[in-house]
Amino acid sequence: MSGSQPLWRLAATDAVKHLLSGEVTPTELVEAAYARIEEVDGIVNALPTRCVERAQARAAELEKQAPDERGLLAGLPIVIKDSMEVAGVRTTFGSRAFREHVPAISDYCVERLEANGGIVIAKSNTPEFEAGANTFNDVFGATLNPWDTRLTAGGSSGGSAVAIATGMAWLAQGSDFACSLRCPASFCGVVGLRPTPGLLGRGPRPNPFDPLSVVGPMARSVEDIALAMEAMVGFEPRDPLSAPGAQSLFSKSSAKGTRPARISASVDLGITPVSRSVRASFGEAVERMRSADFTIEPAAPVLDGLHEAFRTLRAAQFAIAWGETLPRWQDDLREAVRWNIEAGLKLTGAQIADAERIRAQLRKRMLSFLEHYDFLVTPSAIVPPFPIDQQFVTECDGTAFPDYIGWMAIGYAVSIAGLPALSLPCGKTSDGMPFAIQIIGAPYSEPTLLAFAHELQNVFPPNLTPIDPRAPPAN
Repeated sequence: MSGSQPLWRLAATDAVKHLLSGEVTPTELVEAAYARIEEVDGIVNALPTRCVERAQARAAELEKQAPDERGLLAGLPIVIKDSMEVAGVRTTFGSRAFREHVPAISDYCVERLEANGGIVIAKSNTPEFEAGANTFNDVFGATLNPWDTRLTAGGSSGGSAVAIATGMAWLAQGSDFACSLRCPASFCGVVGLRPTPGLLGRGPRPNPFDPLSVVGPMARSVEDIALAMEAMVGFEPRDPLSAPGAQSLFSKSSAKGTRPARISASVDLGITPVSRSVRASFGEAVERMRSADFTIEPAAPVLDGLHEAFRTLRAAQFAIAWGETLPRWQDDLREAVRWNIEAGLKLTGAQIADAERIRAQLRKRMLSFLEHYDFLVTPSAIVPPFPIDQQFVTECDGTAFPDYIGWMAIGYAVSIAGLPALSLPCGKTSDGMPFAIQIIGAPYSEPTLLAFAHELQNVFPPNLTPIDPRAPPAN
C-alpha cells in the first residue's frame, strides 16, 4: 500500500478487505496499531494494558492460514474493555482489588472475536467495576477526551471510545449497563451499539441471568459496527440469555439503508433535565432529519417508576456481582462502588419484587410504543463532555441529582426495557464538542436499526475521526 494513507486511518471494513486481498498482513496491522498507540496514548491514557507478545504470536499464527480462512476479521487488531477477561492478560476491572489479576480463560465474547480472526492488542480503561460514566480509576488514572483533553471521554467504555476516535484501533469491544457504550461514543464522536440482551454472548459471570448489562461494539461508522456485530454474534449455550437463531448478516442490512415510515423524537423522554446546549443540538439534528424528508413526530412513552426501579435493580446486580468482594477489599474500593454494593445488600424482597413489576410495565409500554413508531430518537447524553476532575454530573438545568446514577436516565430507560440502541454522531455542540443522537428500536431490530443509521450518516456532517488528541489552548 505504498503511498496510501496511514493504515490506522483505514475504516475497519477497508482494513479487512486489504487483509483478505493480501495487500497487508495481520503483523503489519498490529505494528501500525502499536505505533499509533505509542504516538498518542501517552496523552489520553485509553489503553493502559497492552499484550504485544500475545498479539504478535496471534498474528504470526493467522498468517499460516489463507486470508479467507482466518474468519470474518481476517487478522484485524481489536481492543477489549478491561472489565472483560482475556486469557493470560492482566484484567483489573479498574479496581485495586484486582490490580494483579491475570485470568486463565477469556470472556465468551473475546473467544468469539478471536475465533473470527480478531487479534487482541490491548485492554481499554474503565471505571472501577464499570460504575459511572466517567472513565477513571485508582489503578490507571483517568482517560481523557481526545477532542479536548481537559474533559471526560465518558464511560464506562471510555477507553474503547478514545481508542477508536484516535485511530489506535479499528474496532473495540465495550459493555453497557446504564449508558456505558452510548455515552462515551457520544462524547468522543464515534458509533456505539447497545444490542438486545441475548444477541451477543456474555460470561462467565456471577449474575448470568441479568439482562441489564450487555456487551457491544464501538467503531467509527455504521458499516464498521455491522462488521463487528457479525464477528460477535452467535448462539452461546453457556449464556442462559443467548438466543439461538439470532445470527444475521448485519453488513448487508446496513448497506441497503432504509427510510422508516414513522419516527418519534423526544429530547428528554419526560424523565430528565437536559442542558441547553444539548437541547439546541438535538433540535438541529431533528430539523436536519425533517429536511431530508424523514417523518418525525414529538412523542415519548410513559416511563413512570423508572428511576426507582432502575436504582433497585442496579444495586441488586452490584450485590450479586461484587458482594463477596466487599468484606475483603472495601478499603480498596471507591465510595460510589461501596455505596452501590451496600445498597444492594440492604434491599428487601419486597423492594426487588416492586422493581421487577415496574420493569415489566416499562417494557410493555416501550414495546407498545414501538409498535406505533419504527424508532424513537433522543440525545445520547443530556450534557456535553464535562471536566475530567468532575466525577459525575451533579446538576443539570437547575435540577440536582441525588447520586452518580441520576444523570444517566436517558440511557437506562433503554436498558431496563431490554431494547437495542445506537449512538450516532451527528455534529457538534456550540462549543465544538461531538454530539450524538440515540436511536432506539424494538428487540432484535438491529438489522433495520443499522440500516436506518446508515441512511442517517448521509444526513449529518461527515464524521471526522480518527483525530489527533487536542490539548487545551495555552493561556
